[in-house]
Amino acid sequence: MSKPLILLTGATGFLGSYILQELIEQGYPVRALRRTTKALPWIPSQVCSKVDWREGDVLDVVSLQEALSGVEAIIHSAAVVSFQPQERTRMYQVNVEGTANVVNMALEAGVRRFIHISSVAALGRTEKESTVSEECKWEDNPVQTHYARSKFKAELQAWRGMAEGLEGLILNPSTILGYGDWNSGSCRLFKQIHQGFPWYTEGINGFVDVRDVAQATRLALESTTSEQRYILCAENWSFRDLQQAMADGFGVKGPTQKATPFLLGLAWRMASWKGWLTGKPELLSKESARVGVSRTQFDNKKFLAAFPTFKYRPILQTIHEACQQYQQ
Repeated sequence: MSKPLILLTGATGFLGSYILQELIEQGYPVRALRRTTKALPWIPSQVCSKVDWREGDVLDVVSLQEALSGVEAIIHSAAVVSFQPQERTRMYQVNVEGTANVVNMALEAGVRRFIHISSVAALGRTEKESTVSEECKWEDNPVQTHYARSKFKAELQAWRGMAEGLEGLILNPSTILGYGDWNSGSCRLFKQIHQGFPWYTEGINGFVDVRDVAQATRLALESTTSEQRYILCAENWSFRDLQQAMADGFGVKGPTQKATPFLLGLAWRMASWKGWLTGKPELLSKESARVGVSRTQFDNKKFLAAFPTFKYRPILQTIHEACQQYQQ
């Protein structure tokens, strides 16, 4: 049987480009939204050439309506990931209003299946050390970043869409690692270590390979299950161990100096000042500093139980392979 036409939002982003490649390699016809200012993703040209590229934006309902003609399923991965105050307004617009637009247009077009790429951030963190599962309820507290709040509100739109008739699932990836543009997103962690970042924190976080998230997205698309959410997390690591593994992968010196709360406070303020002077947001901010000291682990059992043939790559393998690609 012929496979359904898929509309993919966020196709030029880090995760979106891998989802795009996964779908094309599995024989799916894919239509992808791309803003006029965004270049095609880095993936092989033979993959990009098979995509029906449409200029559009999740904030432009007319372009969404046109792109949805003949589409049977949507994978919504478009989002802004940022911990910088100056990017906050656009982040809420894209993540919340954009998701509402995609949901509304999908309902109007009679789309059959809807896969929403969320984040573990939407499940929230607590001020104490904790393990997060799909059953956790959002807790409004000072630890939550504005990115987390925007993804939580975006999820409310996705749940509304399913209540109004969409068949779909929500995926909550932990921090995604892999090869991409190391000037943006979580890929900047690799660049930071490659340049010799000396500081570490004692925080703990969940991590997952970008290729595994792409495969999990395709499996979710093919599933008949609906109105469920799944955490995607390969392993929980300390930030110090993560940074050291990246340093080993690059053959550079790892972090040796513990960043106390006082030093972190100084560091994010200096980074903020540098970003203001250069016009380029720094990786470290007040919010990312809070995440760096948070000791939050994520439970991955639910997805593995629902998709028993799926296996995560070890994070050490992910780091070493990514380091090799960055060096090349």
